[in-house]
Amino acid sequence: MSQLPGYVNKDSTQTLRQGLAEYYALNPHITPPDTQPPEFAKILLAHDVGHVIYGCDTGMYDELKILPLFWWTSECTFERFREMRKRNKQVIDIMYDDMIKEKGVLWLYGAIFKVLPPLIPELIAIWFKTRDRKKRVPFLEFEPLLDRSLLDIRQEFDLLAFIK
Repeated sequence: MSQLPGYVNKDSTQTLRQGLAEYYALNPHITPPDTQPPEFAKILLAHDVGHVIYGCDTGMYDELKILPLFWWTSECTFERFREMRKRNKQVIDIMYDDMIKEKGVLWLYGAIFKVLPPLIPELIAIWFKTRDRKKRVPFLEFEPLLDRSLLDIRQEFDLLAFIK
């Protein structure tokens, strides 16, 4: 069994920058943000930073968990997400189309349905814990966090309860 990345450890003392470097090293299949149009590149990078801050891997369970975590704990609210998606629809559609070409639509829906039963109760619990949240994780403006430890960031923004 391979060792888990350091950034998924809820008590990780890696800096966000170190965790992000580890994330990219372990996931060479990830679309490099610098290969995309500037606005979309910034969103992709923020998404990747979210994987590190929230201690999420790239499996379907965590991919489906991270979006509500963004909406409920970061400056990327559902409304802001919808606005960003509208402005970048063409690029996002190409990425989804490429994934479906590579893996197939049955794989995609199968993977989603497989993780929904254990994920839904966790999302409900997260929703209850995040209601009326005042301090939100920066989404697109995360650069000041890069040299801080993940544990420090997670404590400041009260995220430890969401990391297993």
